[in-house]
Amino acid sequence: MKNFVNHALKKLRGGNLAIGISIRQWRTTDIGRLLKPTDVDWVNIDMEHGSMTVDQTAALAIACQDSNITPLVRVPGLEHHHATRVLDNGAMGVIFPHVETPEDAARLVGYCKYPPVGHRSVVGRMVHFDYRAIPSNEIAEKANLETMVVIMLETPKGIANANAIAAVPGVDVITIGPGDLSAEMGIPGQFDDPQFLDAIAANIAACKRHGVIAGCGNGPRPELVRTFIEEGVRYVQAGGDVNFMAAGAAGAVKSFRR
Repeated sequence: MKNFVNHALKKLRGGNLAIGISIRQWRTTDIGRLLKPTDVDWVNIDMEHGSMTVDQTAALAIACQDSNITPLVRVPGLEHHHATRVLDNGAMGVIFPHVETPEDAARLVGYCKYPPVGHRSVVGRMVHFDYRAIPSNEIAEKANLETMVVIMLETPKGIANANAIAAVPGVDVITIGPGDLSAEMGIPGQFDDPQFLDAIAANIAACKRHGVIAGCGNGPRPELVRTFIEEGVRYVQAGGDVNFMAAGAAGAVKSFRR
């Protein structure tokens, strides 16, 4: 099947870096064409902090698919319906926030993977396959291979359970949410703090131990993220649409005021 190729996951499985950005305010389907020349590998369509509907999310995901950019959706919670609706309508993976236990992780894998791996409900013609009629067993096999399950650790409890979470079959990526994790540690935004750096190291070690991809979200300055990459992080979020627009506008206005 020529369709449903997860380009970001292919890079990650080859040990390469996959860089993504977050989309929180963009609403139009030209996002795929706009991002294609940037060489970005994946997008995080952020339903946790953004106000997108499922319809808008699906349209953005399909637009990214058409530009060979992997569309991931950060869902607002750990409920079944958040994951399955976006997966059935264009997403190639789900980012689950605030995961703390291996039991949570196993349940979330079950939402995203078809039997015998998980318990995802089988749907017929899918956008991932250009809505062609394909036998259910072939859909399940291909979707299970290409669908990403991304777990976010954002609390000290999650970090403490990193090794057990990484051991859960079907977890592809475990990434750190820097803002929430540092806040929960009582050191908001202090990404140089030894506690935060220890958490990054613990996640990298757990991922290496179990063959899972380690990641880091947006927040730490680039030179610090470079260190994380040297230590083994491969899934990196490089910023988001809101920050890009704010920085671009501020820079342009400042240049004219000068």
